[in-house]
Amino acid sequence: MAYIFLDESGDLGFKPASSKWFLFTIVLTNNHRRIEKIIKKVRSGLRKKYKKIGELHAYHSLPETKFKILKLLSKEKDLKILCVILNKKKVYGDFQKQKNYLYNYTANILMDRLHNKKIIRIDEPIELYIDQKDTNKFIRENFEKYLKINFQKRGNNKVNIKIKPSHTEKCLQAVDFISWAIFRKYEKGDYEYYEIIKNSIIEENLLFP
Repeated sequence: MAYIFLDESGDLGFKPASSKWFLFTIVLTNNHRRIEKIIKKVRSGLRKKYKKIGELHAYHSLPETKFKILKLLSKEKDLKILCVILNKKKVYGDFQKQKNYLYNYTANILMDRLHNKKIIRIDEPIELYIDQKDTNKFIRENFEKYLKINFQKRGNNKVNIKIKPSHTEKCLQAVDFISWAIFRKYEKGDYEYYEIIKNSIIEENLLFP
C-alpha cells in the first residue's frame, strides 16, 4: 500500500498582491504512521500555550518548530517528495481565467511524473489524501473525479482519494511544512529550510521556466 499526501502552496491569483509561484507537493510513503509520530512528537514538546492550537501549520509555527519537523522528516528513508512548480509569470491569456483547469492540469502533471518515474506500481493500491483547502463542494468533487479518471487512464484502478481537513490528518500537516519550505525557495529566495529536506526530493519539476 502506497500512501500519498498532497498539499499546495501559493495561490492561483494574478493580482499584484498574489504569489509569484504556485506549487503542488506530494509526500509518498509506505509507512504513514512514522510520519504521524513525528508530528505528535514535535507537538508534545511545544510550550503549553502552543499546544492549544488544533494543528501544526508551517506559516504560523516558530522557526524552531519548522527546523525540528523538517529535520525529523529528512531522516525518514522511506519518505519521497515530488513537487511541480508553476511559474505564474508565464501563464498568459485565457489560462489566467480558467483557474480550475490550471489547478487540475498542474496536479495531473505531478501525478504523471509519479507514474513515469515508476515510483508506484500500476497494480499497487493507493491511498491519496488531499488537504481540503477549498470549501466549495463542487470544486472538491470535480478535482477528485479528475484525478481518479487520470489514474484509471494510466491503468490504476486501486486508488482511494480522500479529501480531508488537515487538522484531522497529521501527515497532511507534515507535507504542509515540506511544501512551505520548497515554496520559500521560489517565492522568497530563501533556501534555509529547503536545504534540510532537499535530499528527500526525487522530482522538482518547473512548469513554464
